[in-house]
Amino acid sequence: MSTMKIEDKLAVNKFDIDKDVHIQLKEEACKNCDVHSCLYVCPADCFKLGESDNITFAYEGCLECGSCRIVCDKDAIEWTLPRAGFGICYQYG
Repeated sequence: MSTMKIEDKLAVNKFDIDKDVHIQLKEEACKNCDVHSCLYVCPADCFKLGESDNITFAYEGCLECGSCRIVCDKDAIEWTLPRAGFGICYQYG
């Protein structure tokens, strides 16, 4: 039995991307974070550490698992479900 990489598993999902952003970061709260747990817990690697330790987030590939909200102790993530018909469709392929 072969083991699939996370990239292979993500490739079988379909994303109907909503132009209305449903997940946003509170930048000031992120600036006060020393741990940046979101970088390590996101299975889709949506969080990136940029210059000057700024965190960026790409909601378009979000798996909507909520892990980031659970580990963020700064309450820096404003997260709602996407509008009906948008978001991720698991095991589409």
